[in-house]
Amino acid sequence: MLADALGVAPGGVEASEALVEAVIAQRLVKTDAEIAEMEAAGVLAAEIHAIAMRHAQPGQTEQGIAALMEAHLAARGAYPSYPIILSRRGEVLHGHPTDAVLEEGDLLLVDAGAAAVGTRYASDVTRTMPVGGTFSDKQRALYTVVLQSYLDAIAAMRPGVPFRDVHMTAARTITVGLTELGIMRGDPDAAVAAGAHTLFFVHGLGHAIGLDVHDMEGLGEDRVGYGEGFERSDQFGTRFLRFARPLREGYVMTVEPGIYLVNALIDAWSADGRHAAFIDYAEVERWRGLGGIRIEDDVLVTAAGHRVLGPPIPKTADAVEAAVRAGA
Repeated sequence: MLADALGVAPGGVEASEALVEAVIAQRLVKTDAEIAEMEAAGVLAAEIHAIAMRHAQPGQTEQGIAALMEAHLAARGAYPSYPIILSRRGEVLHGHPTDAVLEEGDLLLVDAGAAAVGTRYASDVTRTMPVGGTFSDKQRALYTVVLQSYLDAIAAMRPGVPFRDVHMTAARTITVGLTELGIMRGDPDAAVAAGAHTLFFVHGLGHAIGLDVHDMEGLGEDRVGYGEGFERSDQFGTRFLRFARPLREGYVMTVEPGIYLVNALIDAWSADGRHAAFIDYAEVERWRGLGGIRIEDDVLVTAAGHRVLGPPIPKTADAVEAAVRAGA
Protein backbone atom coordinates (compact mmCIF):
# COMPACT_ATOMS: atom_id res chain seq x y z
CA MET A 1 0.00 0.00 0.00
CA LEU A 2 2.81 2.41 0.82
CA ALA A 3 4.59 1.55 -2.40
CA ASP A 4 1.45 2.29 -4.41
CA ALA A 5 0.78 5.53 -2.55
CA LEU A 6 4.33 6.81 -2.92
CA GLY A 7 5.11 5.36 -6.31
CA VAL A 8 8.33 3.87 -4.92
CA ALA A 9 9.08 0.15 -4.94
CA PRO A 10 10.10 -1.24 -1.51
CA GLY A 11 13.39 -2.44 -2.97
CA GLY A 12 14.17 1.06 -4.10
CA VAL A 13 14.09 2.51 -0.58
CA GLU A 14 17.29 2.75 1.43
CA ALA A 15 17.23 3.14 5.20
CA SER A 16 18.38 6.46 6.61
CA GLU A 17 21.59 5.72 8.49
CA ALA A 18 21.21 8.90 10.54
CA LEU A 19 17.66 8.01 11.55
CA VAL A 20 18.61 4.46 12.53
CA GLU A 21 21.48 5.72 14.70
CA ALA A 22 19.23 8.33 16.29
CA VAL A 23 16.58 5.72 17.13
CA ILE A 24 19.20 3.47 18.73
CA ALA A 25 20.70 6.31 20.76
CA GLN A 26 17.27 7.37 22.00
CA ARG A 27 15.93 3.94 22.89
CA LEU A 28 19.05 2.59 24.60
CA VAL A 29 18.70 5.23 27.32
CA LYS A 30 15.52 4.63 29.32
CA THR A 31 13.48 7.41 30.93
CA ASP A 32 12.04 7.12 34.43
CA ALA A 33 8.64 6.32 32.90
CA GLU A 34 10.12 3.51 30.82
CA ILE A 35 11.94 2.09 33.83
CA ALA A 36 8.67 2.06 35.77
CA GLU A 37 7.07 -0.01 33.00
CA MET A 38 9.98 -2.43 33.03
CA GLU A 39 9.62 -2.73 36.81
CA ALA A 40 5.95 -3.61 36.25
CA ALA A 41 6.98 -6.25 33.73
CA GLY A 42 9.44 -7.55 36.33
CA VAL A 43 6.63 -7.98 38.86
CA LEU A 44 4.76 -10.19 36.41
CA ALA A 45 7.95 -12.17 35.73
CA ALA A 46 8.41 -12.76 39.44
CA GLU A 47 4.85 -14.05 39.72
CA ILE A 48 5.23 -16.61 36.92
CA HIS A 49 8.64 -17.78 38.16
CA ALA A 50 7.07 -18.39 41.56
CA ILE A 51 4.51 -20.60 39.79
CA ALA A 52 7.29 -22.50 38.01
CA MET A 53 9.16 -23.12 41.25
CA ARG A 54 6.06 -24.34 43.09
CA HIS A 55 5.25 -26.78 40.30
CA ALA A 56 8.77 -28.09 39.65
CA GLN A 57 7.70 -31.45 41.06
CA PRO A 58 7.99 -35.05 39.88
CA GLY A 59 5.10 -36.02 37.62
CA GLN A 60 4.48 -32.53 36.27
CA THR A 61 5.04 -31.88 32.56
CA GLU A 62 6.96 -29.03 30.99
CA GLN A 63 3.92 -28.02 28.97
CA GLY A 64 1.67 -28.13 32.02
CA ILE A 65 3.87 -25.73 33.98
CA ALA A 66 4.22 -23.35 31.04
CA ALA A 67 0.44 -23.38 30.61
CA LEU A 68 -0.05 -22.32 34.23
CA MET A 69 2.40 -19.46 33.74
CA GLU A 70 0.71 -18.23 30.57
CA ALA A 71 -2.75 -18.52 32.15
CA HIS A 72 -1.58 -16.36 35.07
CA LEU A 73 -0.46 -13.63 32.68
CA ALA A 74 -3.61 -13.87 30.57
CA ALA A 75 -5.78 -13.41 33.66
CA ARG A 76 -3.99 -10.08 34.21
CA GLY A 77 -4.36 -8.92 30.62
CA ALA A 78 -0.70 -9.65 29.93
CA TYR A 79 1.29 -12.15 27.92
CA PRO A 80 4.88 -13.46 27.73
CA SER A 81 7.42 -11.07 26.26
CA TYR A 82 8.77 -14.03 24.24
CA PRO A 83 7.85 -17.72 23.94
CA ILE A 84 8.53 -19.36 27.30
CA ILE A 85 11.68 -21.47 27.47
CA LEU A 86 11.13 -24.29 29.96
CA SER A 87 13.01 -27.56 29.76
CA ARG A 88 14.67 -30.32 31.73
CA ARG A 89 17.23 -30.23 28.89
CA GLY A 90 18.67 -26.87 29.85
CA GLU A 91 21.77 -27.45 27.75
CA VAL A 92 19.54 -26.98 24.68
CA LEU A 93 19.39 -23.22 24.22
CA HIS A 94 15.84 -21.97 23.65
CA GLY A 95 14.35 -25.35 24.56
CA HIS A 96 10.61 -24.79 24.55
CA PRO A 97 8.19 -26.88 26.65
CA THR A 98 7.40 -30.42 25.56
CA ASP A 99 5.26 -33.19 27.03
CA ALA A 100 8.29 -34.46 28.97
CA VAL A 101 7.42 -35.61 32.48
CA LEU A 102 9.67 -34.22 35.21
CA GLU A 103 11.55 -36.65 37.42
CA GLU A 104 13.08 -36.24 40.86
CA GLY A 105 16.55 -34.76 40.52
CA ASP A 106 16.07 -33.18 37.11
CA LEU A 107 17.29 -29.64 36.61
CA LEU A 108 14.51 -27.48 35.17
CA LEU A 109 15.62 -24.34 33.34
CA VAL A 110 12.90 -21.68 33.08
CA ASP A 111 13.53 -18.58 30.95
CA ALA A 112 10.38 -16.47 30.99
CA GLY A 113 9.43 -12.80 30.97
CA ALA A 114 6.31 -10.71 30.62
CA ALA A 115 5.24 -7.71 28.59
CA ALA A 116 3.90 -4.85 30.70
CA VAL A 117 0.16 -4.38 30.27
CA GLY A 118 -0.60 -1.61 27.81
CA THR A 119 2.95 -0.58 26.93
CA ARG A 120 4.61 -3.93 26.16
CA TYR A 121 7.91 -3.07 27.85
CA ALA A 122 9.65 -6.39 28.44
CA SER A 123 11.21 -8.38 31.24
CA ASP A 124 13.54 -11.36 30.72
CA VAL A 125 14.35 -13.64 33.66
CA THR A 126 15.89 -17.10 33.98
CA ARG A 127 16.06 -19.42 36.94
CA THR A 128 17.24 -23.03 37.18
CA MET A 129 15.72 -25.28 39.82
CA PRO A 130 15.99 -28.87 41.02
CA VAL A 131 12.82 -30.88 40.48
CA GLY A 132 11.60 -31.97 43.91
CA GLY A 133 13.62 -29.32 45.72
CA THR A 134 17.13 -30.71 46.29
CA PHE A 135 20.24 -30.04 44.21
CA SER A 136 22.66 -32.92 43.94
CA ASP A 137 26.21 -32.13 45.05
CA LYS A 138 27.38 -31.71 41.46
CA GLN A 139 24.35 -29.62 40.49
CA ARG A 140 24.89 -27.34 43.47
CA ALA A 141 28.59 -27.00 42.67
CA LEU A 142 27.91 -25.83 39.11
CA TYR A 143 25.00 -23.65 40.23
CA THR A 144 27.29 -21.89 42.72
CA VAL A 145 29.77 -21.10 39.95
CA VAL A 146 27.04 -19.64 37.73
CA LEU A 147 25.64 -17.56 40.60
CA GLN A 148 29.09 -16.13 41.38
CA SER A 149 29.55 -15.30 37.71
CA TYR A 150 26.19 -13.50 37.71
CA LEU A 151 27.15 -11.52 40.84
CA ASP A 152 30.60 -10.60 39.53
CA ALA A 153 29.21 -9.46 36.19
CA ILE A 154 26.61 -7.19 37.77
CA ALA A 155 29.20 -5.78 40.18
CA ALA A 156 31.31 -4.76 37.17
CA MET A 157 28.51 -2.75 35.55
CA ARG A 158 28.72 1.04 35.63
CA PRO A 159 28.76 3.89 33.10
CA GLY A 160 31.76 3.81 30.78
CA VAL A 161 32.53 0.10 31.16
CA PRO A 162 32.24 -1.80 27.87
CA PHE A 163 29.70 -4.58 28.17
CA ARG A 164 32.24 -6.82 26.45
CA ASP A 165 34.44 -6.40 29.55
CA VAL A 166 31.50 -7.39 31.74
CA HIS A 167 31.07 -10.52 29.61
CA MET A 168 34.75 -11.37 30.04
CA THR A 169 34.43 -10.89 33.80
CA ALA A 170 31.66 -13.50 33.81
CA ALA A 171 33.72 -15.82 31.60
CA ARG A 172 36.71 -15.61 33.92
CA THR A 173 34.62 -16.37 37.01
CA ILE A 174 33.15 -19.43 35.29
CA THR A 175 36.65 -20.56 34.28
CA VAL A 176 38.02 -20.12 37.80
CA GLY A 177 35.09 -22.06 39.23
CA LEU A 178 35.42 -24.92 36.76
CA THR A 179 39.17 -25.04 37.40
CA GLU A 180 38.55 -25.34 41.14
CA LEU A 181 36.20 -28.25 40.40
CA GLY A 182 38.86 -29.95 38.26
CA ILE A 183 36.85 -29.72 35.05
CA MET A 184 39.23 -27.12 33.64
CA ARG A 185 42.93 -26.67 34.41
CA GLY A 186 45.84 -24.35 33.90
CA ASP A 187 45.85 -20.57 34.09
CA PRO A 188 42.26 -19.20 33.95
CA ASP A 189 43.28 -16.03 32.14
CA ALA A 190 45.09 -18.01 29.45
CA ALA A 191 42.13 -20.38 29.18
CA VAL A 192 39.72 -17.49 28.62
CA ALA A 193 42.01 -15.85 26.09
CA ALA A 194 42.17 -19.12 24.16
CA GLY A 195 38.38 -19.58 24.35
CA ALA A 196 38.53 -22.89 26.22
CA HIS A 197 35.72 -21.78 28.53
CA THR A 198 33.31 -21.58 25.59
CA LEU A 199 32.81 -25.34 25.68
CA PHE A 200 30.70 -24.59 28.75
CA PHE A 201 29.68 -20.91 28.37
CA VAL A 202 28.47 -21.03 24.79
CA HIS A 203 26.76 -17.66 24.37
CA GLY A 204 27.08 -13.97 25.16
CA LEU A 205 26.34 -12.51 28.58
CA GLY A 206 23.28 -10.51 27.56
CA HIS A 207 21.59 -7.92 25.40
CA ALA A 208 19.71 -4.65 25.49
CA ILE A 209 16.07 -4.91 26.56
CA GLY A 210 13.21 -2.43 26.41
CA LEU A 211 10.18 -2.28 24.12
CA ASP A 212 11.30 -5.67 22.81
CA VAL A 213 13.13 -8.40 24.65
CA HIS A 214 16.07 -8.18 22.20
CA ASP A 215 15.54 -4.50 21.77
CA MET A 216 15.95 -2.98 18.31
CA GLU A 217 17.83 -5.90 16.83
CA GLY A 218 15.65 -5.55 13.73
CA LEU A 219 17.77 -2.47 13.07
CA GLY A 220 20.89 -4.63 13.03
CA GLU A 221 22.41 -6.49 15.97
CA ASP A 222 25.92 -5.15 15.37
CA ARG A 223 24.61 -1.62 14.87
CA VAL A 224 22.79 -1.74 18.22
CA GLY A 225 25.37 -3.60 20.24
CA TYR A 226 28.76 -2.71 18.84
CA GLY A 227 29.22 0.65 17.17
CA GLU A 228 32.45 2.47 16.47
CA GLY A 229 35.57 0.90 17.97
CA PHE A 230 34.03 -2.51 18.66
CA GLU A 231 34.12 -5.53 16.38
CA ARG A 232 32.49 -8.89 16.90
CA SER A 233 34.87 -11.66 17.99
CA ASP A 234 35.43 -14.66 15.73
CA GLN A 235 35.91 -16.92 18.78
CA PHE A 236 33.29 -19.64 19.28
CA GLY A 237 30.84 -18.62 21.99
CA THR A 238 32.21 -15.09 22.33
CA ARG A 239 31.05 -14.24 18.81
CA PHE A 240 27.47 -14.65 20.00
CA LEU A 241 27.82 -11.68 22.36
CA ARG A 242 25.09 -9.32 21.17
CA PHE A 243 26.30 -6.19 22.94
CA ALA A 244 29.85 -4.92 23.47
CA ARG A 245 29.73 -1.11 23.51
CA PRO A 246 30.36 0.98 26.67
CA LEU A 247 27.47 1.18 29.10
CA ARG A 248 25.71 4.47 29.79
CA GLU A 249 23.39 5.59 32.55
CA GLY A 250 19.88 4.52 31.59
CA TYR A 251 20.85 1.39 29.64
CA VAL A 252 19.00 -1.77 30.69
CA MET A 253 20.84 -5.01 29.98
CA THR A 254 20.12 -8.66 30.62
CA VAL A 255 22.83 -10.47 32.57
CA GLU A 256 22.56 -14.21 31.96
CA PRO A 257 25.69 -16.32 32.44
CA GLY A 258 25.38 -20.08 32.20
CA ILE A 259 27.16 -23.41 32.21
CA TYR A 260 26.03 -26.05 29.74
CA LEU A 261 27.14 -29.64 29.21
CA VAL A 262 26.29 -30.16 25.55
CA ASN A 263 26.96 -33.75 24.52
CA ALA A 264 27.62 -32.99 20.85
CA LEU A 265 30.14 -30.27 21.72
CA ILE A 266 31.88 -32.42 24.32
CA ASP A 267 32.19 -35.27 21.81
CA ALA A 268 33.52 -33.03 19.03
CA TRP A 269 36.01 -31.13 21.17
CA SER A 270 37.21 -34.24 22.98
CA ALA A 271 37.76 -36.13 19.71
CA ASP A 272 39.86 -33.23 18.41
CA GLY A 273 41.67 -32.72 21.71
CA ARG A 274 40.63 -29.09 21.46
CA HIS A 275 42.03 -26.93 24.28
CA ALA A 276 43.25 -30.09 26.04
CA ALA A 277 45.75 -27.95 27.95
CA PHE A 278 42.82 -26.29 29.71
CA ILE A 279 40.08 -28.97 29.76
CA ASP A 280 40.26 -32.30 31.58
CA TYR A 281 38.05 -34.37 29.33
CA ALA A 282 38.18 -37.39 31.64
CA GLU A 283 36.75 -35.23 34.41
CA VAL A 284 34.16 -33.73 32.04
CA GLU A 285 32.82 -37.24 31.50
CA ARG A 286 32.00 -37.46 35.21
CA TRP A 287 29.76 -34.39 34.88
CA ARG A 288 28.15 -35.24 31.55
CA GLY A 289 24.37 -35.36 31.66
CA LEU A 290 23.81 -32.57 34.19
CA GLY A 291 22.27 -30.38 31.48
CA GLY A 292 22.38 -26.59 31.69
CA ILE A 293 22.23 -23.89 34.34
CA ARG A 294 21.50 -20.21 33.70
CA ILE A 295 20.61 -17.31 36.01
CA GLU A 296 19.32 -14.07 34.50
CA ASP A 297 17.94 -10.69 35.53
CA ASP A 298 17.44 -7.28 33.93
CA VAL A 299 19.91 -4.67 35.17
CA LEU A 300 19.63 -0.89 34.93
CA VAL A 301 22.86 1.08 34.64
CA THR A 302 22.71 3.98 37.10
CA ALA A 303 24.99 6.93 37.79
CA ALA A 304 26.29 5.08 40.85
CA GLY A 305 26.58 1.72 39.10
CA HIS A 306 23.61 -0.59 38.64
CA ARG A 307 20.25 -1.80 39.96
CA VAL A 308 18.43 -5.07 39.28
CA LEU A 309 14.90 -4.36 38.11
CA GLY A 310 11.81 -6.07 39.47
CA PRO A 311 11.20 -7.73 42.83
CA PRO A 312 13.73 -10.27 44.12
CA ILE A 313 13.28 -13.80 42.77
CA PRO A 314 15.02 -16.66 44.65
CA LYS A 315 18.59 -17.02 43.37
CA THR A 316 20.79 -18.73 45.94
CA ALA A 317 20.75 -22.51 45.90
CA ASP A 318 19.16 -22.62 49.35
CA ALA A 319 16.45 -20.09 48.42
CA VAL A 320 15.60 -21.92 45.18
CA GLU A 321 15.39 -25.25 46.99
CA ALA A 322 13.06 -23.72 49.60
CA ALA A 323 10.79 -22.23 46.93
CA VAL A 324 10.48 -25.59 45.15
CA ARG A 325 9.87 -27.51 48.37
CA ALA A 326 7.09 -25.07 49.31
CA GLY A 327 5.08 -26.47 46.39
CA ALA A 328 5.60 -30.11 47.23
